Amino acid sequence: MIASTDLILVAVLPSPRDLEIARLLGWYRIPLRTAPKVVAVDYLAFYLTGAFADDRWRIQYVAPVVGHELTTRMELLHEESDHPRAGEEYFKIQIGTLERLSSPILADKWRRITFFYTTGEYFLRAQTVRDLIVQSGEREILWQTLRERATQSQTYGAGSLPEVDLDPAVLALLLGIGESGAPYTTEIGEEAFE
Repeated sequence: MIASTDLILVAVLPSPRDLEIARLLGWYRIPLRTAPKVVAVDYLAFYLTGAFADDRWRIQYVAPVVGHELTTRMELLHEESDHPRAGEEYFKIQIGTLERLSSPILADKWRRITFFYTTGEYFLRAQTVRDLIVQSGEREILWQTLRERATQSQTYGAGSLPEVDLDPAVLALLLGIGESGAPYTTEIGEEAFE
Protein backbone atom coordinates (compact mmCIF):
# COMPACT_ATOMS: atom_id res chain seq x y z
CA MET A 1 0.00 0.00 0.00
CA ILE A 2 1.01 3.62 -0.40
CA ALA A 3 3.46 4.99 2.16
CA SER A 4 3.50 8.65 3.19
CA THR A 5 6.92 9.16 1.53
CA ASP A 6 5.97 7.67 -1.84
CA LEU A 7 6.18 9.84 -4.96
CA ILE A 8 2.94 9.74 -6.95
CA LEU A 9 2.31 10.96 -10.47
CA VAL A 10 -1.30 11.90 -11.14
CA ALA A 11 -1.88 10.74 -14.72
CA VAL A 12 -4.84 11.10 -17.05
CA LEU A 13 -6.83 8.14 -18.36
CA PRO A 14 -8.58 9.65 -21.37
CA SER A 15 -10.77 6.65 -22.21
CA PRO A 16 -12.19 3.39 -20.83
CA ARG A 17 -9.96 1.56 -23.34
CA ASP A 18 -6.89 2.99 -21.60
CA LEU A 19 -8.22 1.74 -18.26
CA GLU A 20 -8.62 -1.75 -19.71
CA ILE A 21 -5.05 -1.68 -21.07
CA ALA A 22 -3.76 -0.69 -17.63
CA ARG A 23 -5.90 -3.29 -15.87
CA LEU A 24 -5.37 -6.23 -18.23
CA LEU A 25 -1.95 -5.59 -19.79
CA GLY A 26 -0.30 -3.78 -16.89
CA TRP A 27 1.01 -0.67 -18.62
CA TYR A 28 0.20 2.98 -19.26
CA ARG A 29 1.51 5.10 -22.12
CA ILE A 30 2.65 8.72 -22.16
CA PRO A 31 3.78 10.43 -25.37
CA LEU A 32 7.35 11.62 -24.88
CA ARG A 33 6.45 15.04 -26.28
CA THR A 34 3.86 15.67 -23.51
CA ALA A 35 5.43 13.59 -20.73
CA PRO A 36 6.34 14.99 -17.33
CA LYS A 37 10.10 15.24 -16.84
CA VAL A 38 10.31 12.53 -14.16
CA VAL A 39 8.49 9.24 -14.70
CA ALA A 40 10.48 7.24 -12.13
CA VAL A 41 7.74 7.41 -9.48
CA ASP A 42 6.38 4.93 -6.96
CA TYR A 43 2.72 5.07 -7.99
CA LEU A 44 0.43 6.33 -10.73
CA ALA A 45 -2.90 7.76 -9.62
CA PHE A 46 -5.34 7.73 -12.53
CA TYR A 47 -7.60 10.71 -13.16
CA LEU A 48 -10.69 9.70 -15.15
CA THR A 49 -11.88 12.17 -17.79
CA GLY A 50 -15.42 12.95 -18.93
CA ALA A 51 -15.35 9.81 -21.11
CA PHE A 52 -16.05 7.70 -18.01
CA ALA A 53 -19.72 8.71 -17.60
CA ASP A 54 -20.69 8.15 -13.94
CA ASP A 55 -17.03 7.77 -12.83
CA ARG A 56 -15.80 10.91 -14.58
CA TRP A 57 -13.69 13.71 -13.09
CA ARG A 58 -12.13 11.76 -10.26
CA ILE A 59 -9.15 9.70 -9.25
CA GLN A 60 -10.60 6.25 -8.83
CA TYR A 61 -7.57 3.97 -9.35
CA VAL A 62 -3.96 3.79 -8.25
CA ALA A 63 -1.21 1.35 -9.24
CA PRO A 64 2.41 0.80 -8.22
CA VAL A 65 5.02 1.53 -10.88
CA VAL A 66 7.31 -1.44 -11.50
CA GLY A 67 9.35 -0.03 -14.40
CA HIS A 68 9.40 2.08 -17.52
CA GLU A 69 10.94 2.17 -20.96
CA LEU A 70 10.94 4.29 -24.07
CA THR A 71 9.35 2.72 -27.14
CA THR A 72 7.16 3.70 -30.08
CA ARG A 73 3.41 3.87 -30.28
CA MET A 74 3.46 1.18 -32.97
CA GLU A 75 5.27 -1.20 -30.61
CA LEU A 76 2.64 -0.57 -27.94
CA LEU A 77 -0.42 -0.73 -30.19
CA HIS A 78 0.40 -3.09 -33.07
CA GLU A 79 -3.16 -3.00 -34.40
CA GLU A 80 -2.81 0.76 -35.02
CA SER A 81 0.31 0.67 -37.20
CA ASP A 82 -1.23 3.21 -39.60
CA HIS A 83 -1.89 5.78 -36.83
CA PRO A 84 -0.40 9.23 -37.67
CA ARG A 85 1.81 9.03 -34.55
CA ALA A 86 2.75 5.36 -34.90
CA GLY A 87 6.47 6.16 -35.14
CA GLU A 88 6.55 8.64 -32.22
CA GLU A 89 8.25 7.78 -28.94
CA TYR A 90 6.20 6.94 -25.87
CA PHE A 91 7.00 6.04 -22.32
CA LYS A 92 5.62 2.64 -21.45
CA ILE A 93 5.09 2.69 -17.71
CA GLN A 94 4.78 -0.86 -16.38
CA ILE A 95 2.41 -1.03 -13.45
CA GLY A 96 1.28 -3.55 -10.88
CA THR A 97 -2.30 -4.39 -10.04
CA LEU A 98 -4.77 -1.52 -10.24
CA GLU A 99 -6.39 -0.79 -6.91
CA ARG A 100 -9.84 0.83 -6.89
CA LEU A 101 -10.08 3.46 -4.19
CA SER A 102 -12.91 2.93 -1.71
CA SER A 103 -13.40 6.72 -1.65
CA PRO A 104 -12.54 8.42 -4.95
CA ILE A 105 -10.68 11.72 -4.98
CA LEU A 106 -13.09 14.08 -6.71
CA ALA A 107 -12.05 16.81 -9.13
CA ASP A 108 -14.48 19.33 -7.67
CA LYS A 109 -14.01 22.37 -9.95
CA TRP A 110 -10.74 21.19 -11.55
CA ARG A 111 -11.67 19.25 -14.65
CA ARG A 112 -8.82 19.87 -17.14
CA ILE A 113 -5.92 18.07 -15.53
CA THR A 114 -2.80 16.78 -17.23
CA PHE A 115 0.06 15.48 -15.03
CA PHE A 116 1.28 16.59 -11.62
CA TYR A 117 3.17 15.14 -8.67
CA THR A 118 2.09 14.57 -5.10
CA THR A 119 3.21 12.51 -2.13
CA GLY A 120 1.72 9.52 -0.40
CA GLU A 121 0.99 11.66 2.64
CA TYR A 122 -1.20 14.03 0.61
CA PHE A 123 -2.77 11.21 -1.35
CA LEU A 124 -3.81 9.23 1.72
CA ARG A 125 -5.76 12.14 3.19
CA ALA A 126 -7.12 13.77 0.00
CA GLN A 127 -10.82 14.12 -0.67
CA THR A 128 -10.51 16.40 -3.70
CA VAL A 129 -7.82 16.92 -6.31
CA ARG A 130 -7.01 20.28 -4.73
CA ASP A 131 -6.00 18.38 -1.56
CA LEU A 132 -3.21 16.67 -3.53
CA ILE A 133 -1.29 19.90 -4.10
CA VAL A 134 1.84 19.94 -1.97
CA GLN A 135 1.89 23.11 0.12
CA SER A 136 4.74 25.60 -0.12
CA GLY A 137 6.43 24.63 3.14
CA GLU A 138 6.64 20.98 2.11
CA ARG A 139 7.58 21.52 -1.54
CA GLU A 140 11.29 21.40 -0.68
CA ILE A 141 10.91 17.75 0.26
CA LEU A 142 9.07 17.01 -2.97
CA TRP A 143 11.66 18.96 -4.97
CA GLN A 144 14.46 16.99 -3.31
CA THR A 145 12.76 13.71 -4.16
CA LEU A 146 12.27 14.78 -7.79
CA ARG A 147 15.86 16.03 -7.98
CA GLU A 148 17.12 12.65 -6.75
CA ARG A 149 14.98 10.79 -9.25
CA ALA A 150 15.94 13.10 -12.13
CA THR A 151 19.67 12.85 -11.46
CA GLN A 152 19.78 9.07 -11.26
CA SER A 153 21.04 7.46 -14.43
CA GLN A 154 18.09 5.58 -15.97
CA THR A 155 18.00 3.46 -19.08
CA TYR A 156 15.43 4.33 -21.75
CA GLY A 157 15.60 1.98 -24.69
CA ALA A 158 19.08 2.06 -26.19
CA GLY A 159 20.38 5.15 -24.36
CA SER A 160 20.40 6.72 -20.95
CA LEU A 161 19.67 10.14 -19.58
CA PRO A 162 22.62 12.21 -18.39
CA GLU A 163 22.73 13.45 -14.83
CA VAL A 164 21.31 16.94 -14.50
CA ASP A 165 21.20 19.52 -11.73
CA LEU A 166 17.78 21.14 -11.57
CA ASP A 167 17.21 24.34 -9.67
CA PRO A 168 14.01 24.96 -7.67
CA ALA A 169 12.45 27.18 -10.36
CA VAL A 170 12.82 24.44 -12.98
CA LEU A 171 11.54 21.86 -10.51
CA ALA A 172 8.46 23.99 -9.87
CA LEU A 173 7.72 23.76 -13.59
CA LEU A 174 8.39 20.01 -13.54
CA LEU A 175 6.08 19.63 -10.57
CA GLY A 176 3.36 21.38 -12.50
CA ILE A 177 2.71 23.73 -9.61
CA GLY A 178 2.04 27.42 -10.09
CA GLU A 179 2.65 30.28 -7.71
CA SER A 180 -0.81 29.84 -6.18
CA GLY A 181 -0.22 26.18 -5.38
CA ALA A 182 -2.54 25.09 -8.17
CA PRO A 183 -1.23 22.65 -10.76
CA TYR A 184 -0.42 24.02 -14.17
CA THR A 185 -2.92 22.72 -16.66
CA THR A 186 -2.95 22.97 -20.37
CA GLU A 187 -5.86 23.06 -22.73
CA ILE A 188 -5.03 19.94 -24.68
CA GLY A 189 -7.43 17.42 -26.03
CA GLU A 190 -7.44 13.69 -25.59
CA GLU A 191 -5.43 13.35 -28.81
CA ALA A 192 -2.37 14.43 -26.83
CA PHE A 193 -2.53 11.10 -24.99
CA GLU A 194 -3.11 8.91 -28.05
